[in-house]
Amino acid sequence: MAQLGENDTSVQLRALMDEHFAFVWRSLRRLGVREAQLDDAAQQVWIVVSQKQSELRVETARAFLFAIALRVASDARRTLRRRREVGSEAAEPMDERPGPDELVDRKRSRAILDDILDAMPDDVRAVFVLFELDQTSMAEIAGIVGAPLGTVASRLRRGREIFELEMKRVRARDSFHTGGAR
Repeated sequence: MAQLGENDTSVQLRALMDEHFAFVWRSLRRLGVREAQLDDAAQQVWIVVSQKQSELRVETARAFLFAIALRVASDARRTLRRRREVGSEAAEPMDERPGPDELVDRKRSRAILDDILDAMPDDVRAVFVLFELDQTSMAEIAGIVGAPLGTVASRLRRGREIFELEMKRVRARDSFHTGGAR
């Protein structure tokens, strides 16, 4: 349908940000961008969007934004891995102890989810995040990732398998650390 033109591009960009900022933020977080890098990664997505705004079609805005977020998240994870390999950045501390405060429990759950998502290949992770966490339909995911519906279904199945395997590992580790009390 309509393609965004060059008239009022800043107004259109602002409207796009207002409507989709939370989606972009969640996507980046779920695609493995660490909290410390989220601001920079989100800014990078919107910079790319502003540069490619003429390619954006209103009806596919969400797919367009997710594709950019996927690339930015991949770059952010790769940069973090390089820094860790060189040893210039210490690993993010993770609180493995369940605390009495709900905030601590949420932080721990987030860390577990991040670890599980990190165990997935990027293509599987993207489909898993879109379907399971963002509740996007299979047909929409196929359009977003540019893959046939059967491939999307296969990636989702693989993502669920990885998720289950990693959750078993988490439960076993927790059981070991608590002496089997769970």
